[in-house]
Amino acid sequence: MDKGYEKERFEKLGIKVSVAIKFRKFCKKMSQSQSMTLLLMIDFFEENGISPDESIGPKMQTLESLIKKRINGVIAIMKDIEKHQTKPTVAMMQSLFQEAEPSKKELLLEKEIPKQNNEIRFREKLENDNEL
Repeated sequence: MDKGYEKERFEKLGIKVSVAIKFRKFCKKMSQSQSMTLLLMIDFFEENGISPDESIGPKMQTLESLIKKRINGVIAIMKDIEKHQTKPTVAMMQSLFQEAEPSKKELLLEKEIPKQNNEIRFREKLENDNEL
């Protein structure tokens, strides 16, 4: 018996013989009673908002191919970002923070220019210089 439906009585449905045979085979595959299998089918159609007249095959394939195209597009964008933005930025940051010794340059020393002796700093005081 079906759980939760033990007290309910059975109702007859008018089904063609070929359809009934096909339905019974399907019920055996599902390992469910005929009532439970029919209830599961109805619940499936109601929850997914589809009609048994509609075909989901091509729509699902179309949706799958669309998703694959979008994913490939996202992957291409990420590879482009990595190639043109991330890697050059990382290389620049590594070169900035790398502990490289600065190249040793020769120190430039200021040349000493000899002073010219033409300059008179002191001179003898003469007797005539008192007037200054």
